Amino acid sequence: MRDDNQLTQPKLAKRVLFLQAILTLAVTVAAAALGRVPALSVFIGGLACLVANAAVALVIFRDYQANEPGQLLSRLYAAEVLRILLLIGSFAAAFLTIDGLSLPALLGGYFLVQILAPMIAAQTAPNARHQLGPTAANRPGAPRETSDQATS
Repeated sequence: MRDDNQLTQPKLAKRVLFLQAILTLAVTVAAAALGRVPALSVFIGGLACLVANAAVALVIFRDYQANEPGQLLSRLYAAEVLRILLLIGSFAAAFLTIDGLSLPALLGGYFLVQILAPMIAAQTAPNARHQLGPTAANRPGAPRETSDQATS
C-alpha cells in the first residue's frame, strides 16, 4: 500500500531541482557582498549544476518503466555522461566568454548547490526518515523493540 505523503523519485528530483534554483539565487546574493565577479562566478557555478541535474532527471525519468531495469541502467550511464559533458561545456564556455571569473567561487557555487539541495530535500521531505533508505532500526528483518523491552 502506497503512502500518499511519501515522495516518489521523480517528485523528489523535482524538489531537489527547485531547491537548487533557490540555493543558486541565495548563494549569489550572499556572494554579491564580495563583489560582482564572485557573485557572477557563484551564479554560473550554481546554474551549471542546476542545468546538468535537470538534464539528468529528464533522461532518467522520461517514459520510465519500473519493469525494465536494463533500460534504467543504460539511462543512468547516459545521464552521467551527459552531466559531465554539460558541466565541462558550461565551465569552458563561461571561462572563454567572460573575463575575470573566479574559479574558486564558480566551483564553490557548484558544490554548495550540488550538496546542500539534496541534503535539505531529504531532511524536509514527508517521511524523511524513509527517503534516506533503511537504517538499522527499520531495516527489514531487524529485531523490533517490544513494549516489554521499552519499559525495562
